[in-house]
Amino acid sequence: MTDSVMRTRLDSHDELSSPIKTAAHALQINAAAVATLAGRIDGSFSDAVDLILSRKRHVVVSGMGKSGLVARKISATFASLGTPSIFVHSADAGHGDLGMITHGDTAVLISASGETDEVLGLIPYLRNLEVPIISITGNMRSTLARQSDIALDGSIEREACLHNLAPTTSTIVAMAMGDALAIALCEASGFKAADFAQYHPGGKLGKRLKTPVRDAMHKTDLPICTPDTTLKAMLPIMSDGKLGLVLVMADQTLSGIVTDGDLRRGLEQASELGELRAHEIMTPGPLTIGPDATLYDADTKMHDARVTALVVADPAKKVLGVIQIHD
Repeated sequence: MTDSVMRTRLDSHDELSSPIKTAAHALQINAAAVATLAGRIDGSFSDAVDLILSRKRHVVVSGMGKSGLVARKISATFASLGTPSIFVHSADAGHGDLGMITHGDTAVLISASGETDEVLGLIPYLRNLEVPIISITGNMRSTLARQSDIALDGSIEREACLHNLAPTTSTIVAMAMGDALAIALCEASGFKAADFAQYHPGGKLGKRLKTPVRDAMHKTDLPICTPDTTLKAMLPIMSDGKLGLVLVMADQTLSGIVTDGDLRRGLEQASELGELRAHEIMTPGPLTIGPDATLYDADTKMHDARVTALVVADPAKKVLGVIQIHD
């Protein structure tokens, strides 16, 4: 390799390493800042949850600039997790959008400095309507924090921006705090996956939440053997079935299941393939799920049990099919 080619490659590597190191450093700053939030979840956070739950109408989320974009996202998260919410841009509020806020609402105001004029301008109007104020701010001594009913600490040591100027870490921290509030409200209000499905009818997520297992399960040519089937006989059954398992059936009753893992362990035990039978290596009483359960239900059950497939059975325990995690 010539010296010129070597220098070109080294220069190229240096150019590549600089943005990689910069990006990694920025991510480390952001991750560390978010990690500190867990230590700030105290009585004030619980009070904020209780306050919102006690109100009858919307959570109005507002902010300016980058904080306004964060506020819009947090409002959307509230709504998707069962807490009715609207976003009101702080600058637009004084030009007619104040009419969106009514008695019975709760306000969540976001400002990194806590001194944003447009955000502070909302406070007198909110007070007139007796709308309580929760703030997420990076300055707990700011005007916003002092005039809030509850102030949540979103402070940071520095922005990930190289010049410590552009809102980067502060916006991520504010969003994380808002998301934590939305999730806490979701659990406290008893919001269920079925409720979530009502708000997400479209796209892949909506399909997973609403599609019944019966519409996605494998139900024809299922790999089946008897309890006395030998390991050698099970190999082609499992291969042909292409599900990575064999259902062990006795008189049309499910006795157990033999997975790839069971088969491998059986092969390790057997000195000859003809020695072991299905009933000796199967997992008895395998997990089942009903045909009317949703794909979300199946996905959750498989993840909790750390398995990759479930037997689909009716209330009478009749085997109807198999659902796999990638289905």
